[in-house]
Amino acid sequence: MKVIICGAGQVGWQIAKHLSREHNEVTIVDNNEDLVRRATDQLDVKGVSGFASYPDVLRKAGAQDADMIIAATHSDEVNMVTCQLAHSMFSVQRKIARLRAQSYLDALQDDLYRRDHLPIDVVISPEKEVAEAALQRLAAPVTFDIESFLDGQAQLMGIGLDEECPVLNTPLRQLTDLFSTLRAIVVGVRRDGTLITPAARDQLFAGDEVYVFSHTDDMDRTLEIFGKKRSRQERVVIVGGGNVGLAVARALEKSTERVRVKMIEMDRRVAEHAAEALQRTIVLNGDGLNSALLLEANIAKADAVLTVTDDDKTNLLTAVRAKSLGCRMAISLVNDPSLVPLLGPLDIDAYINPRATTVSSILRHVRHGRVRGVYSIGDGEAEVLEAQVLKTAQMAGRFVRDIDFPEGVLMGPIRKGNRILIPNGNTRIEDGDIVTFFVLSGEVPHVERLLQVSIEYF
Repeated sequence: MKVIICGAGQVGWQIAKHLSREHNEVTIVDNNEDLVRRATDQLDVKGVSGFASYPDVLRKAGAQDADMIIAATHSDEVNMVTCQLAHSMFSVQRKIARLRAQSYLDALQDDLYRRDHLPIDVVISPEKEVAEAALQRLAAPVTFDIESFLDGQAQLMGIGLDEECPVLNTPLRQLTDLFSTLRAIVVGVRRDGTLITPAARDQLFAGDEVYVFSHTDDMDRTLEIFGKKRSRQERVVIVGGGNVGLAVARALEKSTERVRVKMIEMDRRVAEHAAEALQRTIVLNGDGLNSALLLEANIAKADAVLTVTDDDKTNLLTAVRAKSLGCRMAISLVNDPSLVPLLGPLDIDAYINPRATTVSSILRHVRHGRVRGVYSIGDGEAEVLEAQVLKTAQMAGRFVRDIDFPEGVLMGPIRKGNRILIPNGNTRIEDGDIVTFFVLSGEVPHVERLLQVSIEYF
């Protein structure tokens, strides 16, 4: 597949890294020559310097025979014009644009992005994706990562193991025997900075970070087995009243659990806008790093603080200060991946990576076959795929034990009709099943081949 990626920032870089590693022909376009040079030096991609919305730049990038264009520059307007040119001048079939401004997103309701209007096939909203990720972190505060699959019936949870974890030093196959009715499976383990897919004989140790797939109804029991207990969030303080903070506050106001929310925003104009848009949230204008203001927001009795300003360091320092004043849990928005190793020493419980959420959204629309969902793990180390099995796919009609899965691939929960089950060797994969996989990045093409249908299907 020939793909043009417009924008060589963090999102464009990660998409290029994923797609080039899978032997796609990738060209990356950016008006910053240094970013283009970095991409061509470190990735197997071509590079073009210039504005992606210029016809001659797109032509130089090979738009005339591209299969897809992904417009992920920092400018909404450039992204939209790029898609329009790709459609009108070069007949590119698939066009994906990242849009940030709420006004443009509201236009989705007016059917603006049609082929005969503004031809964008998929609109990605980073702020919306990040807000949803923040809400999931708040729903399961003892996890460092969480994502829903199978229409919310299965959850992928990242759990850090400490010395109190009751299943340390136990082979994973024994966990299956000990908890035979539990619909959960360990699909990934990060140890000493390396992510692996575990074998049945492998054991878990204190300090491991594990990725566990669980039926949603079995979440609490799964967390308890790994030494965690989910608590209800009744009081939340949000630091940052921009698009992300506002979206989270609105969602919490609509929650049936009646969460009490307070918001702190430095910019007076933004704070006033948030106060007008929200009904039950108390909005305070001031610096979230100010201890007196945090105490005024009753941070000592808050169940969680969510720091989502535009500045990573402000988010981290505010989270540290909130916890020092008695807040039970801190979640921070972190754009810079080099800051993530500081979270443990700073006692920050969880983080949200906007790049990973946006990359996951874009990959969902890039993958082959009937892929319904994609979630990027860590710094592009692995992906979790959800896909529908079609009649002529390689794996259709076969037992799991007979499918040639490479090392680095583990199957998660599958849905057969209305049933969610954890597969074993005797599980038969059938036409229409919805399957999930935890896949180390290098093995994604292998899984895609298992899901691809033969030409006779069409």
